[in-house]
Amino acid sequence: MTTNGLLSNDRLFPSDPTERAIARRLYEEVRALPIVSPHGHTDPAWFANDEPFPDPAQLLIIPDHYIFRMLYSQGIPLESIGVPSRNGNAGEKDPRKIWRLFAENWYLFRGTPSRIWLTHALNQVFGITERLTPVSADRIYDRIAECLRLPEYRPRALFEKFGIEVLATTESPLDPLTHHKKIRASGWSGKVITAYRPDPVVDPEYDGFRDNVAQLGQITGEDTTNWKGYLNALANRRQYFASFGATSTDHGHPTAATFSLPLSECESLFGKAIQGQLAGAEAERFRGHMLTEMARMSIEDGLVMQIHPGSHRDHNPSLYRAFGKDKGADIPTRTDYVRALKPLLDRFGNDRRLSLIVFTLDETSYSRELAPLAGHYPAMKVGPAWWFFDSPEGMRRYRESVTETAGFYNTVGFNDDTRAFLSIPARHDVARRVDCAFLAKWVADHRLDEDEAAELAVDLAYNLAKRAYKL
Repeated sequence: MTTNGLLSNDRLFPSDPTERAIARRLYEEVRALPIVSPHGHTDPAWFANDEPFPDPAQLLIIPDHYIFRMLYSQGIPLESIGVPSRNGNAGEKDPRKIWRLFAENWYLFRGTPSRIWLTHALNQVFGITERLTPVSADRIYDRIAECLRLPEYRPRALFEKFGIEVLATTESPLDPLTHHKKIRASGWSGKVITAYRPDPVVDPEYDGFRDNVAQLGQITGEDTTNWKGYLNALANRRQYFASFGATSTDHGHPTAATFSLPLSECESLFGKAIQGQLAGAEAERFRGHMLTEMARMSIEDGLVMQIHPGSHRDHNPSLYRAFGKDKGADIPTRTDYVRALKPLLDRFGNDRRLSLIVFTLDETSYSRELAPLAGHYPAMKVGPAWWFFDSPEGMRRYRESVTETAGFYNTVGFNDDTRAFLSIPARHDVARRVDCAFLAKWVADHRLDEDEAAELAVDLAYNLAKRAYKL
């Protein structure tokens, strides 16, 4: 059964006829639910300025590290698809040439979630019913370009068309939140909020850490040359972000290590950090203690705490030197949670005022560590399949690994964590379909009644995210 030449109505549903019929019924319960997107990296300027997206390449290719990561792996230079370098070279400037190159290499994305997301966007957003090929590339480009000139394809109109109830962007504590101010002042009804990402001022190995801490002091009026003033400044910015709708913080540390250090060691490590003399094991202790400080602050101000550890960021040094951060060279690492989180959980794991959501890029930790931890500590929940595992098979493995130990209600639904605006409805649709397929099997196996599965499908698609992120 298909709606057109691109998308099957039964995509991602089980092939078994009994399970497929159940999955169809469950999906009808969630298909049209509003989208809750509590964590992501879309640009708030899109919604503040509401200007037309410039062209198909800048909308769909250049900002999407999933796209150019695959192309780069096949020897295609980032310059050829318009990714700007640090030296000011904008690379290829002709968006049609970029699009044609992408179309020539579209076959590389067979089997990847990127293909699912982009096919969904082409069909559901732009009404395209033919497959992207070198022959169809110009026709598809022209169709998208024509649509982007229309008012109904501006960012705010698409936000409303997608049924987004709330969308969180992510900003550094040093960000003045100018775009969020403009959104608020505009009177637009769309709910775009921020999230507090303090990595630039809590990680002593982050580029520019010393200058960042000094700037933090200037912004807040606190003396960030001493430990007490530094903590006050961080708390000050948390309150500022909360005033613009933030309900969460986000921490992208290399590991999940936490520490609970004595005051004297905190002061000593901080003194070294702002002198640029902290690295290695000492930097890890400082970062780990700051996660514990952030948990303490979360109990005080109510912000949900997210930990996204386990990525060796910018693994390719030559690419980093040429193009900077976030260019597709981040690689998952093995991550320990049982021992790493213990200092934080010893202090705050039993406090229901803390809402701690832990993610992983190490799938081996799901059933061994994260599900048992979340299945015990009141403060902790397991985040959904993330980044490399934000995929149909990754989501299925997640449910299979976590559910029997943690249950469904020690998880937090789905979040898309994307920079690519048009992938948001596609990603949520994939998550809803995969969850309905998973639940359908349990109903067919007589592990759940269908009315329970229908209730769960709604919770997984909508209610759990709202509840976990206090939305």
